[in-house]
Amino acid sequence: MESLTLAVWSLPLGAALDLLLGDPRGWPHPVRAIGRLIVRLEAVARSLIQRAGGGASRERLAGVWLTVIVVGFVGLIASEFVAACDWLGPVPSLMGRTLLIYWGLAARSLGDETLQASEAIDLKTARRELAMIVGRDTATLDGAEIGRACVETVAENYADAVVAPLFWFVVGGPVGLWMFKAISTLDSMVGYRNAKYRDFGWASARLDDLAALIPSRLAWLLISFAAWIAGERAGNAIRIGWRDGRNHPSPNAGWGEAAMAGALGIQLGGPATYGGVPGFKPLLGEPDEPINRRTVRRSVRVMRVAAILAVTFAWGVRSGLFGSP
Repeated sequence: MESLTLAVWSLPLGAALDLLLGDPRGWPHPVRAIGRLIVRLEAVARSLIQRAGGGASRERLAGVWLTVIVVGFVGLIASEFVAACDWLGPVPSLMGRTLLIYWGLAARSLGDETLQASEAIDLKTARRELAMIVGRDTATLDGAEIGRACVETVAENYADAVVAPLFWFVVGGPVGLWMFKAISTLDSMVGYRNAKYRDFGWASARLDDLAALIPSRLAWLLISFAAWIAGERAGNAIRIGWRDGRNHPSPNAGWGEAAMAGALGIQLGGPATYGGVPGFKPLLGEPDEPINRRTVRRSVRVMRVAAILAVTFAWGVRSGLFGSP
């Protein structure tokens, strides 16, 4: 019972820290440590693959090995950290759990970094700031394309930065949250479909798809609810989310983007270049309004309301308000 009580209070405290402080640049963060671990293990794995003669099957096997090691190790560290804090007493236990939740959420930094790109004083600065938070090439984007990329980033990453960590916290506590963060970090680093990572990153990408399957659909509903609270088009968010959410090449990314497009009365998707290779993302939503800086600000407002809703619902489930935790 004591552990459950601590878990319940750590959630609003950790979420409040995230909304107040965000992730200041230069501050230490566990995700960066996970990233360094992945880089080192990838180097070891590729060395072993090369010695064994290479091949797609060996790359896939090495990718499975990398995924199991990283996710298992992060889960073990999180478990031992929680156990050590619990052993020290109620106050250290609450503080430790709160820190793990604070580090595991990214609503504030997602909004702040997106607005920093959107509100930049000139196109050159906006492109540079945007390049730090998106994977697409930004060097030739105009103002409308920068705005579209910003809204897509807010909508897609809301699920990974807020909903999925909270979902896995409800399922498995701080350990579940951080095992998801390990999966998400793996996917962001090796889960690409290019020649280098198609086989090596296969396991990480598929596991991330599975881990985000339910959270991405919850993001659609939460964004729609948030749109109603924020005075946007809630009914349109539900309709467009259901209609277009499954049209994205990713099984999960389209749900949040389509809901946000519907909420704001805009169209997302279209031309996008990655690594110098032009592509075309499926169109989501309807172009009722142009995309500009105000649109980006509206998307961030909806996302922040949706983040508060996600925390509220997770807290309710974890505390037993909506059923047994």
